[in-house]
Amino acid sequence: MPPAMIVLLLSLLLGLQPVTTDLYLPALPVLTAGFGAPMQQAQLTLTALLLAFGVSQLVWGPLSDRFGRRPILLIGLSAYVLAAIGSALAPSMIALIVWRTLQGAAMGAAVMCARAIVRDLYTPVQGARVMSKGLSGLGVIAFLSAPMGGLLTEAFNWRFALLALAVFGAVSLAMIAWRFEETLQLKNPSALQGATLLAIWNSILRHPTFLAFSALSAASYGGLFTFLAASSFVFMNVLGLSKTQYGALMALNSLAYIGGTFLCRHWLPRFGVRRSLKWAGLLSLAGGTLMAGLSLAGVQNAWAIMLPQLLFIVAHGIHQPCGQSGAVGPFPHAAGAASALNGFVMMLAAFAMGSWLGTHMDGTVLPLTLGVWFWSVLIALTAWTLVQKYGEPHAA
Repeated sequence: MPPAMIVLLLSLLLGLQPVTTDLYLPALPVLTAGFGAPMQQAQLTLTALLLAFGVSQLVWGPLSDRFGRRPILLIGLSAYVLAAIGSALAPSMIALIVWRTLQGAAMGAAVMCARAIVRDLYTPVQGARVMSKGLSGLGVIAFLSAPMGGLLTEAFNWRFALLALAVFGAVSLAMIAWRFEETLQLKNPSALQGATLLAIWNSILRHPTFLAFSALSAASYGGLFTFLAASSFVFMNVLGLSKTQYGALMALNSLAYIGGTFLCRHWLPRFGVRRSLKWAGLLSLAGGTLMAGLSLAGVQNAWAIMLPQLLFIVAHGIHQPCGQSGAVGPFPHAAGAASALNGFVMMLAAFAMGSWLGTHMDGTVLPLTLGVWFWSVLIALTAWTLVQKYGEPHAA
């Protein structure tokens, strides 16, 4: 496959995640009110999706090491389209939670395979740069997702916003079926055997480079998820923004993320992975601390949240390509399993935070701002300690 085609396919596969969350966010308060459901159930439509997303990768990863990336992508994307249609037609909040859970499980195949494909084709350092290009494409998709969700919800209703996910999934499925060529050269016939799988997982989970980069990517995603899960309620219900205004702020957030991925590609050849992450950790901590400090000082408006968030999300655009490719880097012959475990760890962080937010959203901005600050501290500590010590990948 030409390099440009690889980046395009990676963008679509990785972009499935922000489409599934961001496009849905402007509709979340509306559908919650429409179903007359409590906020805990509304948060469950996100947290259950992400838990299923994380757990399913533990299954998809070994399957892809055994049978290849292409068949897993075709099965996963087909299931995603069906689950998206089911979500759009859901008659109740409980049914929506069920369909969103299935959608998250199917989404796991696409995102897991994307990380594994990068390791199939590139060395760890090259992989970080290619991953940053794919994540730039993800940023463009995320940039369009929230405004599109707001427009569809305003013009029609929330069901059309969820139906748009089926359209995106179908386009991604068609592109994979048409242009994707298998990247796994040596399939592992014993990848699904219990003893072999446990041995692979044990090797991965004991590897300090995997642990360092997984801790970084999980903390960074935890901070992003805190913002995503709480922002629609905070900006619209607490601060009084319209759906269109909220969508515009989310688009700005995505632009900052794209900028972070470009900055990542500029820094990597100049500073290397570890020094780049050291500086990115400083940006994360500055953004989180400023956001929390302003809210605690009583400065509570949209820009008091968004300006610090832009610092945080620029750093996120550096942490994610380096963290995701770095975690998989030491395992060229078990990239699917390593990618799956890395994704699982990230989603555990998101699920834990979503569960906490579901019981602590109190009609103020503080759960959002203090949550982002908490993760920013963990990011900085990880980037300045574990990554500096163990961030040089060596094959297991």
